[in-house]
Amino acid sequence: MQNTRLNNLFNAIALRLRLWFFNPWRRFSVLIISFLFGFFLGSAVATTAGQSAEWDVVVAGMLMVLTEIGSRIYYGRSIRERQALWVESLNILKIGLMYSLFLEAFKLGS
Repeated sequence: MQNTRLNNLFNAIALRLRLWFFNPWRRFSVLIISFLFGFFLGSAVATTAGQSAEWDVVVAGMLMVLTEIGSRIYYGRSIRERQALWVESLNILKIGLMYSLFLEAFKLGS
């Protein structure tokens, strides 16, 4: 690519964000937010799909496919590539989603 001012601006922003996320506490906070968002997403999907009782099987199939895609993305990489923030955030989001669905199943079972 040509070295334009817009390209330089995007490179500078990407570098600053990379350095900002290099701090372990900020990285940890992003992962916790990802887990909590996955937990919220699981609760919202379970209550919304379970309300009409017509989309249960379709939504369960879609969630299974999405979690398997997330697992393929995370576990299909080398250990060094797994440490990328977006890959780790995707895996933690998947864990939060599954945890939320397990808790919803326990609530319905009791």
